[in-house]
Amino acid sequence: MKQVFPIIPASTAPWAVLVPVLALLIGLVVLFAWFAYSTRHVRCEVSSDGLKIAGDLYGRTIPGRELIAEQARVLDLTKDTDYALARRTNGTGLPGYKAGWFRLRNGEKALVFVTDPKSVAYVPTRAGYSILVSVAEPARLLEAVRAIR
Repeated sequence: MKQVFPIIPASTAPWAVLVPVLALLIGLVVLFAWFAYSTRHVRCEVSSDGLKIAGDLYGRTIPGRELIAEQARVLDLTKDTDYALARRTNGTGLPGYKAGWFRLRNGEKALVFVTDPKSVAYVPTRAGYSILVSVAEPARLLEAVRAIR
């Protein structure tokens, strides 16, 4: 003769752990999906308002009066090693995509959006940091920045 003895059901305490862990995991998946999306959809715009970087978590508009256009230049980070990214302080460091706040090898603080280290526009600001952004035509970007006044 077989006798069955059901186990007393667990309290709801496991849900108090599982729900926040599940929410955290879903949040991380959404965050990484956003990073993957933004690596292909960041854009740089120059207007009379200034330099706008959009499509990334670290994007912002830097007013034209903050840009030091006369010191802006085109960089190849593989050769201009003083401006190479030395340390990420708050940003994304994926292979082929660096975005956010970095320290450069020369000690300078920089807001970085680099996909191709050989094609980088460097624009210092009066706010105590520089902007490094990979664009297909960095010289044209710098011409547009210099035209803001």
